[in-house]
Amino acid sequence: MSLRRDSEIEPIQGNEGTKIKQFFHPHNTLEGIGYSLAQFTLEPGKSSKLHKLKSSEIYYILEGKANLRIEDENMKLGKDDSAYVPPNAVQNIKNIGNDDLRFLCIVEPAWKEEDEIIL
Repeated sequence: MSLRRDSEIEPIQGNEGTKIKQFFHPHNTLEGIGYSLAQFTLEPGKSSKLHKLKSSEIYYILEGKANLRIEDENMKLGKDDSAYVPPNAVQNIKNIGNDDLRFLCIVEPAWKEEDEIIL
């Protein structure tokens, strides 16, 4: 069994402008999972850099309000909303609220730096 406590995970600065806490990834999970799960935080008015990833993603909003751009489509997301991002889709997310935006991102297959392209 693998247990990851939020209070024990040090956040890192993401390439795309977010603060990241990596909860589960094949490199830190004994069971050999094939996906990754991370929590991201964006301050009010901030957005991630435009990017694309070889893997599929699911965004799940924990707190705040967001505008998620996938290719040429923009969608507004709020607490408990989720969205699927297909592989290789041009994307970014922006905090459009007054508080921190916190969201989970599930990436399958697991996120790898070499699979992400910052545009």
